[in-house]
Amino acid sequence: MDRWIAATHGAELRRAADPTAVDLGYGAAPWTAVELLQRLRTAAPRTRVVGVEIDPARVAAARPYERAGLGFRHGGFEVPVEGRPTLIRAANVLRQYDEDEVAAVWDRLRARLAPATTASRGGLLVEGTCDEIGRRHVWVALGPEGPRTVTFATRLGSLGRPSDLAERLPKALIHRNVPGEPVHAFLRDFDRAWAAAAPYASYGARQRWMRAVRAVSADWPVRDRAARWRQGEVTVAWEALAPRG
Repeated sequence: MDRWIAATHGAELRRAADPTAVDLGYGAAPWTAVELLQRLRTAAPRTRVVGVEIDPARVAAARPYERAGLGFRHGGFEVPVEGRPTLIRAANVLRQYDEDEVAAVWDRLRARLAPATTASRGGLLVEGTCDEIGRRHVWVALGPEGPRTVTFATRLGSLGRPSDLAERLPKALIHRNVPGEPVHAFLRDFDRAWAAAAPYASYGARQRWMRAVRAVSADWPVRDRAARWRQGEVTVAWEALAPRG
């Protein structure tokens, strides 16, 4: 997720007068915020990161790791930072919520983003779910105007088939992986493309993945190119996968 953010949102961070990124709900230890700062600064050296946690004890435990460009705050969806963040990242935060609560949380977080201007698309909210060691991850990217894309990302050597990623769909989609819903149809078609690309497995999982993504992009609005596919990613327009109704 961090690599994808740096690649796709780095230009917005570089253009921002005060490029602030929020790691919302960083967890029991501050490592994700520390790593986010390191990775974003490769793309935008002026970026500062603020880790936000609802548990005061976690904030207190993180304070010794503060340094220039990295701080920690107590709070939640109100996002208690000065100004309007250029990025809010929320990984594994909404999975304990009900599906019908997601839209309101998205709206609240989007309202905190830097607004769009004639020179900028505005801030970015990245919300998704990953497994415990980061091998499989699916996230939604939202701008001030609403959802933009869904990205599926995996460590390719661990993948049996693309639909293995279904267990890491974000809360807005995980209960929609059923016949009749777009995300189910996409994963079905992706599995078929993966099976058809089996001869490419002799060149490695990366080549098989890229061939499968190229095939599925004939029928689905894939929004990225081969440079991202090589990372074990594919990004699809939100409107193609949005829940029916």
